[in-house]
Amino acid sequence: MSNLAYEVLKRNQLSVTESRKQILELFYERNNALEHNDIERITGEKFDRVTIYRTLQTFVEKGIIHTIPTADNSVRYALCKDECTEGHHHDNHIHFICNQCSTTYCLEAVSVPEVLLPKGFQPQLIEVVVSGKCKNC
Repeated sequence: MSNLAYEVLKRNQLSVTESRKQILELFYERNNALEHNDIERITGEKFDRVTIYRTLQTFVEKGIIHTIPTADNSVRYALCKDECTEGHHHDNHIHFICNQCSTTYCLEAVSVPEVLLPKGFQPQLIEVVVSGKCKNC
């Protein structure tokens, strides 16, 4: 087990279970976004669909991972930055999804464009997803 996964779970006051450790380690190993199906395929039959789903939801709630919307209404998950906490995500960055290899990248160095809303409107979340061809394809 990686010490980083253990530390993250403890820091977020989560029980250190085998499923949580292994799923979190996948995010650190892959260093890109994963779908529920990816995790299910990689872990094989170790964890059932419900365990994976609940683990992902817990990680989102705790600010460990964030969701990335996709054009086909599936959800991808990626590691949060250190500034995220329980109930407070600060992942305002662009996401890029490659149309050829399906890899999703968090482009943290790219600024989210400013959105000028009418008076009285306050944004809480701005999601920008760009699709195209990645540098590896």
